[in-house]
Amino acid sequence: MSRIGNKTITIPAGVEVEIKAGNEVTVKGPKGTLTRQFSDLFELKLDGAEFTVSRPNDKKLTKQMHGTTRSLIANMIDGVNEGFTKSLELVGIGYRASKTDNKLVLNVGYSHPIEFEIEEGIEVDVPSATAITVSGIDKQRVGELAANIRATRKPEPYLGKGVKYKGEHIRRKEGKTAAKK
Repeated sequence: MSRIGNKTITIPAGVEVEIKAGNEVTVKGPKGTLTRQFSDLFELKLDGAEFTVSRPNDKKLTKQMHGTTRSLIANMIDGVNEGFTKSLELVGIGYRASKTDNKLVLNVGYSHPIEFEIEEGIEVDVPSATAITVSGIDKQRVGELAANIRATRKPEPYLGKGVKYKGEHIRRKEGKTAAKK
């Protein structure tokens, strides 16, 4: 029994949800519009301000996808209403970020700067030289871009240098000690 899949989704004021043929869900809100196609295995119901996802049987695949389908729809509704944000920090001497037009440029200790094209629908803000904020309405795209930025120079455990999520705890290791005789 899926606990997440059985929860109802409350649709906030100002958000419109539309279910089309073939389980295509379109969500419109103050921040934008998202559309996604879902499996025909599930029955999607819209009753006023309540949205429910129900499964027709207890086969393994439908049980696995029940909670996932409900979570994806809930994230679409949250995204068009409030949006999603990921914050990153650059730690290290000479590590800095800058934004020019539609590109994010990172200097993180390599011999060359690393550039990221900023996709349509995602906003990247650089409030300071060592801070980056990625925001948008699609949770998957925001998280993927933030993960790709972090992957350019993951934080290392000895000095803690690298690109990390804001509030992320880096497990530190003790360095080498000289042998005593």
